[in-house]
Amino acid sequence: MSPRPYRLGKREEARDQGRRRILDAARELLRTSTAYPGFTVDAVARGADVARATVYYQFGSKSGLLEALCDDLAEAGGMADLARVFTDPAPDAAIHGFLNAFAGFWAADRIVMRRLRALAALDPDVGAVVEARDQRRREGLTVLASRLPASAGTPAGQTVQLLYALTSFETFDTLAGPDQDLAAALPMVTRLANAALSSHGAFPHGTPEE
Repeated sequence: MSPRPYRLGKREEARDQGRRRILDAARELLRTSTAYPGFTVDAVARGADVARATVYYQFGSKSGLLEALCDDLAEAGGMADLARVFTDPAPDAAIHGFLNAFAGFWAADRIVMRRLRALAALDPDVGAVVEARDQRRREGLTVLASRLPASAGTPAGQTVQLLYALTSFETFDTLAGPDQDLAAALPMVTRLANAALSSHGAFPHGTPEE
């Protein structure tokens, strides 16, 4: 029997372990560093104890590393469940599911989320990744808002903008206060969404069980 498959398996395992180490180093750098310009590929490589070239080999670019880091946070926050939200036939349940999904996502690592979003204002690479992900959130809300009953008094664009603001990290971060888990803000965010969208008749049963 050829040993090649075994060697390939070992190589893949080593590559996966290296990728994990780099992602962990990136999170730790964001979590502990107060010098935002210090988030560089070189700094991440030092934290992971790998060569700079290894980071580029694994992720292609700094943007690629940031995308992978956001994907990692999304997995930790249970965002895999978000796809099911769009198959829910009830608009109110779908929007509540969307709120729940982002509560989990933002709570995955509050400090890292906060610093990523602060760094987005200073670093174009981070800014582009954060903006693209926020745009995807807005597009998802546009789809869900289109399923709400028409309301002459509330233009669709205003509804999307309202939901976009309510599902932002900044809203959860503010409402949770300094000492609570971000998910603790979910009941308040849900009540705000229910109140704001009541004119649509989409939430006839009020706030869901908290």
